[in-house]
Amino acid sequence: MAEEKNIVPKKTPSKDVQSGEIKESGDKKEEVKESEDKKDKKKKVSKKDLAIARGISLKISPKHSFAICKVIKRKSPENAIKRLDAVVNMKRAIPMAGLEVAHQHGKGLAGAKFPRNACLEIIKVIKQAEANSVVAGIENPIITIAKANRASAPYRRAGRKAKRTHIYLEVKDSIKNALSKNNKKSKASKKRKSKFKEAKK
Repeated sequence: MAEEKNIVPKKTPSKDVQSGEIKESGDKKEEVKESEDKKDKKKKVSKKDLAIARGISLKISPKHSFAICKVIKRKSPENAIKRLDAVVNMKRAIPMAGLEVAHQHGKGLAGAKFPRNACLEIIKVIKQAEANSVVAGIENPIITIAKANRASAPYRRAGRKAKRTHIYLEVKDSIKNALSKNNKKSKASKKRKSKFKEAKK
């Protein structure tokens, strides 16, 4: 007699396995959706109220930088760069009234100079502030704060001190800045009126 061959029946996949496969595919879809949501969040740029730029220990004169910051303040970065380019090209001077300035450059100026080196260094800081304002999402940028501070100066040959200056620029939206100033003025006037009425009583 021929030996009977042991025929092993094929196992059909159980419902649990099939359902498990479906669950795994569903989890993958959820993961893809979460990754897409994260990408969308990253693309959205968070708008800020101000942009800041600093120049630390620049090799420029503090006296010149004080005068330049007065000229730059309350101007847009583009107009400030144009104004300083005119100084570099010896077309328009920086007014320095009240300082010991040797010569007078232009009509109606008590004293003025063409500080070209200081203008070139400060233009770099203004460009940095302009780029930061674009990243912050400021539509109408204007330089609200322009500061120049004397930095710690190293000694040079024969015991002479070198000139070093810190520059700080702050850029805000011109429209929002004007609205905030008006709101502050109105609040201050209301407080004064209330105090005046209380004093009368």
